[in-house]
Amino acid sequence: MAGEAEKKVPSVPESLLKKRKRYAVIKAKRIKAQQLEKKTRRVTRKLILKRAESYHKEYRELYRREVRLSRMARKAGNYYVPAEPKLAFVIRIRGINGVSPKVRKVLQLLRLRQIFNGVFVKLNKASINMLRIAEPYIAWGYPSLKSVRELIYKRGYGKIKKQRIPLTDNSLIDKSLGRSGIICIEDLIHEIYTVGKNFKAANNFLWPFKLSSPRGGMNKKTTHFVEGGDAGNREDQINRLIRKMN
Repeated sequence: MAGEAEKKVPSVPESLLKKRKRYAVIKAKRIKAQQLEKKTRRVTRKLILKRAESYHKEYRELYRREVRLSRMARKAGNYYVPAEPKLAFVIRIRGINGVSPKVRKVLQLLRLRQIFNGVFVKLNKASINMLRIAEPYIAWGYPSLKSVRELIYKRGYGKIKKQRIPLTDNSLIDKSLGRSGIICIEDLIHEIYTVGKNFKAANNFLWPFKLSSPRGGMNKKTTHFVEGGDAGNREDQINRLIRKMN
């Protein structure tokens, strides 16, 4: 009995000590991961800022070049004809009533399944022919940098795991398009506006824009823009329509 009394009972059970040790290891790992993530975020933030500055410089140079060439042509008594636009913004302005199967298929290919949906389209021979087929049901034109930026910042949603997710964080873009070199929203805007080599990936990542009905209403949906209506190509006047619908 005396020998048993001398045996010391541990003040803390062994199972509890093991649990504490395990939790301490997990906590140390978590703190290490957080510090690494913080460091990575800091580096990424600097890179994003640098890229944004370079894009701003590039846009300014493009604008100045256009102005300079226009002035030189006017001075020489000529006309300056700018390069053919590479990007279009297409808005569906009519519903589903009386849509022929061919037009319906073109609208599906353009991802314009609902009225007042909008998408960016790379202009080439094939896409222009598709736009001509669907012309009575769409309004399209050539968006400015301001329009592209406002659309993506205000109404930009990404397709992540087949879900429509708002673009609230650059990490969402980095996870989906990082392998294409697009890590932030400014990269996405630059890729869309300049129609870069990863335009297809960037455009497919963007969910079709769900725009509001235009302030002040439409003029006449069934008539072409050149005849005082709303349908068809309106070139740079699309920016005015985007302002009314965004």
